[in-house]
Amino acid sequence: MVKIQNMITSKIISNGILRALTTILIIGAVLYFLYEIQTVIVYLCISLILCLIANPMVQFLKNKLKFGNSLAATTAILFFILMMVGFIFLFVPLIISQANNLALLDSNQLQLQFIETERSIETYFNIKHVDIDQMLKESKITSMFNFSYFTRFINSILGFVADMGMGLVSVFFITFFFVKDQDDFKAKARKILPDNNEDKIINSITKINHFLTRYFIGLLLQLTVVFILYLIVLIIFGNKNAFVIAFLCAILNIIPYIGPIIGTILAGILTMISLIGADFQSEILPTTIYVIIGFLIVQAIDNNISQPIISSKSVNSHPLEIFLITIISGITFGIVGMIIAIPVFTMVKVILKEFFPDNKIVTVLTERI
Repeated sequence: MVKIQNMITSKIISNGILRALTTILIIGAVLYFLYEIQTVIVYLCISLILCLIANPMVQFLKNKLKFGNSLAATTAILFFILMMVGFIFLFVPLIISQANNLALLDSNQLQLQFIETERSIETYFNIKHVDIDQMLKESKITSMFNFSYFTRFINSILGFVADMGMGLVSVFFITFFFVKDQDDFKAKARKILPDNNEDKIINSITKINHFLTRYFIGLLLQLTVVFILYLIVLIIFGNKNAFVIAFLCAILNIIPYIGPIIGTILAGILTMISLIGADFQSEILPTTIYVIIGFLIVQAIDNNISQPIISSKSVNSHPLEIFLITIISGITFGIVGMIIAIPVFTMVKVILKEFFPDNKIVTVLTERI
């Protein structure tokens, strides 16, 4: 009898081990598969975001102008393509302008200005003279250069352009069907969802769609406000490429907290390049400092007024809540985590409220939804 029980126990343990190993293998295979198709997942996520942004325009075209699904989706895709083309052509004048500035550069005059500025700084701060040329020779940096890197660099650029083109075509193709057939997708989703949770899942999807649409529209509004303020600063100080620089720096604001810093540094560098040939101490340096101060004032306005109000209102979350989630996501997942923190947090809150409405912690976190 004892022997039979031991055999049964051994069999149960063996079956348990086999099930555990099978589960681990399946999970590993699924994770590996997801890793292999990560590019497709990125395409789907970008397309979903574009679909959410396009929804208000598509609904307007369908309800007010009586467009069909295909025509409304095509119009939305054309709008995105025109925006992208306009974005590219915005930077052509900037690149040409900066190239002309560098081409007209008097290198001898610039060297004299640099040496004079270096000596002034050394005298003012009582710093021992540093011979940069001698340091470079002693470090033998030039001997470390391998010109094969140039060929690799060109090949990497060509590969990037090819991948980018393929990615854009894929994203627009997926977005078109997301926009065109979203009602069909919802209807088919209802058929495959479990009956006991169907209403909760549908309600979650509807609310997530609503909040994320509001969030991305709010983000566009915030970027518009920042762009206008940046543009005013650059126009005041006579920057010839004010529109393009303001637009680029405003786009960088998508990255919370770090993006504005990068934008300010970029604006300072582009301002200095645009003034190359002028006197460094009396014109280039003061103008650059004024532009940086202006950008810092804009960031103070954005961080303390427009961003908290627009972000918190669009997703019904407290500004401190948004700040903490963004910082935690940035520490954990880097810049990508900071960008997706608010949308993901909003989705999690909606799902928790639908499935665990009686939980006290969930009730506190989702009281604004």
